[in-house]
Amino acid sequence: MSYRFRHAICNEIFEKWTFGDTCKAVRKAGYAGIEIAPFTLAEDPAAIPAARRREYSSTMESEGLKFAGLHWLMVSPKGLHVTTPDAALRERSWRHIHNLIDLCSDLGSSGVMVFGSPAQRSTTGGSSRRDATERFVDGLASTAQHAGERGVSILVEALPKGQCDVVNTLEEAVSIVRRINHPAIRTMFDVHNAVDETEPHEVLVDRYFDVIRHVHVNEMDGKHCGTGNYDFRPLLRVLQRRRYAGWISLEAFDFSPGAERIAQESLRHLESQAAAIASNGAEGAKAR
Repeated sequence: MSYRFRHAICNEIFEKWTFGDTCKAVRKAGYAGIEIAPFTLAEDPAAIPAARRREYSSTMESEGLKFAGLHWLMVSPKGLHVTTPDAALRERSWRHIHNLIDLCSDLGSSGVMVFGSPAQRSTTGGSSRRDATERFVDGLASTAQHAGERGVSILVEALPKGQCDVVNTLEEAVSIVRRINHPAIRTMFDVHNAVDETEPHEVLVDRYFDVIRHVHVNEMDGKHCGTGNYDFRPLLRVLQRRRYAGWISLEAFDFSPGAERIAQESLRHLESQAAAIASNGAEGAKAR
């Protein structure tokens, strides 16, 4: 049987849609999973009651969707910051992450939490980059046991310098993962956020594959797949060869084409790219 990727999509592109209608549209477009930005569910996502969490989970299940995980972890409530020198604010911010672990686990099994949140982890309050990074590492380490107990993976996302000055490369993210050395703390790869990387993306993913648990796809300018000239084939080829079992999740930042068009065009483009490498692989096998 040919290898098939698992495709998910981030729900915030369906702005102003109900969660139920979003799930219907995501499944209709052909996706198997949905990734959720917590701020789309509530101003304080950690306060969502148990009954409402079960309702969200049931809605996904009824539409035949799997829950992929959470991203944009710290958009709301406002004012949180995980590397600030303000100890009280930092503690409150990491408590928010602790609570989101519970939300993630309640929404579905084996979910990931993509820890990007550039504004809430960049240096602030006169801190050095080194001090801010150490606070980030300490906070992540403090969440590891709880995440592991709840079956959640927290993923350190490398962000470009234009967005954030704490953890800018996949190599830095991996060094944090290996330093913490806990199975609940891993990393991920995002095409758009790898703009500052100096090596080919497929080389990086291959090198650090053992700790990559999630992949975000988009064009380098943040638009949806197929609108630019990014060649996804080398990346998909590595993931296929490595038998990647995680999600390939679309995260687009330009919503102007409309959610349904974004969802459909992106998936068709990725499927065509995957079909191309499968066809090339079959032709190569015949030639041998």
